[in-house]
Amino acid sequence: MAYIDKNLEFSDAQAITATAISTNVYDTLSVAEGGGSTGISGGGVTTDLGQSGDSAYLVVIATSAAAGGDSAKTLTITLESDSTANLATSATVHFSTTAILGSAITAGARLATIELPHGLYERYIGLRYTVSASFTSFTVDAYITLEPAGVYRAYPGNFTVV
Repeated sequence: MAYIDKNLEFSDAQAITATAISTNVYDTLSVAEGGGSTGISGGGVTTDLGQSGDSAYLVVIATSAAAGGDSAKTLTITLESDSTANLATSATVHFSTTAILGSAITAGARLATIELPHGLYERYIGLRYTVSASFTSFTVDAYITLEPAGVYRAYPGNFTVV
């Protein structure tokens, strides 16, 4: 069973209809010495995510399916960092999926599962969901985890464990 740290969760059943950034954007200064970013100015601060030696994985899973009429539309997911929380200043793209057809967006489908690319990330890290045309709606979960990508398996919600 995967444990998801709420602080490392970008999207929790986030509805995607148009191009948008993830509901949550991770502030790398929140892990600064002393447990907070008090007294630290943003500016050109960067964080090397590869320095700990532990692998971290980005997982993006569809929690509901795209509507049938959306089957030819596409979704591209990018992992970005920026000096601003809205990822609008001059975001650096660290990873991008290929265009994912709406017909491939089914409940429980893994849209992306990758080891986080090592390198320098700007202060804020988030995802951008770019659509080729407006979708009726589907939902996604997205988060960073330390568990190997092959071990975790997502299942659609609303089930009973006996």
